[in-house]
Amino acid sequence: MKTIKYIALGVLATSMTLANTSCSDSFLEVENPSGENLEEYYTTDAHINEALNAAYDPTHWPDWALGQYNALNIDAEIMGDDFWVGGSNKTDMQNWHMLSNYEANSSNTLSSLWTVDYSGIKRCNDLLKYLGWAEANLTAVNKASYEMQGRALRVYYYNNLWHYFGNIPFYLENLSSPYTAPQLSADEVYNNLITELESVINSNVLPMRWDDVNCGRMSQAMCYMMYAEMVMYQKDTSRYATALQYMQEIINDKNDYGIMDDFASIWKNSGEWCKESIWEVNYEIGFSERSWSNPQGIGGTVLPTLISPNSWPGGDGWDAGANGWGFMPVRTETYNMFASNDKRRDATVWDCRGVEYTKRYQDTGFWLGKYRPYTENNATSGDKDLNYNNNLRVYRVAEAYLNAAEAEMHLNGEGSAKAKKYIDALRNRAHAAVRPSYTLNDVLDERSRELYCEGQRRTDLIRFNQFGGTQATYKWELKGGSTKGTTFAKTNNLYPIPSSEIRSNKNLTQIDGYNEVQN
Repeated sequence: MKTIKYIALGVLATSMTLANTSCSDSFLEVENPSGENLEEYYTTDAHINEALNAAYDPTHWPDWALGQYNALNIDAEIMGDDFWVGGSNKTDMQNWHMLSNYEANSSNTLSSLWTVDYSGIKRCNDLLKYLGWAEANLTAVNKASYEMQGRALRVYYYNNLWHYFGNIPFYLENLSSPYTAPQLSADEVYNNLITELESVINSNVLPMRWDDVNCGRMSQAMCYMMYAEMVMYQKDTSRYATALQYMQEIINDKNDYGIMDDFASIWKNSGEWCKESIWEVNYEIGFSERSWSNPQGIGGTVLPTLISPNSWPGGDGWDAGANGWGFMPVRTETYNMFASNDKRRDATVWDCRGVEYTKRYQDTGFWLGKYRPYTENNATSGDKDLNYNNNLRVYRVAEAYLNAAEAEMHLNGEGSAKAKKYIDALRNRAHAAVRPSYTLNDVLDERSRELYCEGQRRTDLIRFNQFGGTQATYKWELKGGSTKGTTFAKTNNLYPIPSSEIRSNKNLTQIDGYNEVQN
């Protein structure tokens, strides 16, 4: 799949830098490198495609951009039970440590992720505005495709912000001076997003799956996955049946999708954009690599370096002297949650016990196997630490099976035979014993094993009422900041809005529970 991925990223490389990344006035300005008037430049199909590709570009940035490492699979789970933060000490990625220990404040939060997602939203809004200027030169088919990709992508960016921060500024057209948007409640954001997503889905414009040249674009299946995720997170029971229908469409689409026979194969280089993949963030080496001076380059990813042991002596496909930074050591409890015969265990967790390397803070000897730093996946020149070609897997068909099982149980009871069939399919693939029946709690546990460190655990715990709130009976070490684990307020289901945003917009209200005074 390397050629395919290179093509996809090569297209993105033509993107123009349409915005700065702060939320100042300059963030909302557009500068065209050609020097042409914008209304004249964005009148051709080729230039509209440039704007679309520019809108996709921020999907690469969370990996490392704007002063923070913000890999989405880590950010989404940092307050959960999957891993320790690690690194050299508690001041190494201090914001992560404070979030993990429930000590976060508006100065120690996911500030760059806020900017990344709003940059993406701004670029989507630009694209949709430009479509009107170029309409006379676009075929109806292309115009519809550009529009629906832009709208779906905008939902993706807003969905990230909604999950992390809840009550957020919301706008579907770019702002004019004084560049402030109304801050909507989390429920209002959801209502706007789900209506927008329904419009995209019902248009039937996007293909169920793109061809290999266009892998990484918004698809109908991607929209289905966002829909089910949002509906169940919101506990919008009125839409459960529709969510179930969408999951069944993916499961039954044997031409485009299916679960791989070998779980471990999904995480290999050859497993990128396999039949189980619904959407990935593409990373590639050998083209426009990232560097310390170019963190927003669209080449490789820093994630394998970030999550690997330090001063590796060599072995297991990784050369000696490799510079892992020791973040995200896997909790021992995570390794032990798998049965010894469960094939997912050794593909998920890289067991480095007994290997001599430099131990760092909170080291357990267990590391994330899904994004192993294999030498073959690493750039041969430049800043190697920053340029592995491991794609970030965002949505897989396996999750569609689990979503379907969950929706089935909500609609038809925990004894649903269909729900059991969906779970059995994944356990059979893993060579794990099937059970006579399953409960919703079993679904939660199965999601933990199947989707470990894929960015779902924290939101899963929230919607299963096992995160914030006195009703959350499940506890883990350091939950709530307590050694043995304790309950904490539901307000900590969200992350604090960055202090820079609070200071720049006096109409912005901080998330409840994080109301420290800002100077």
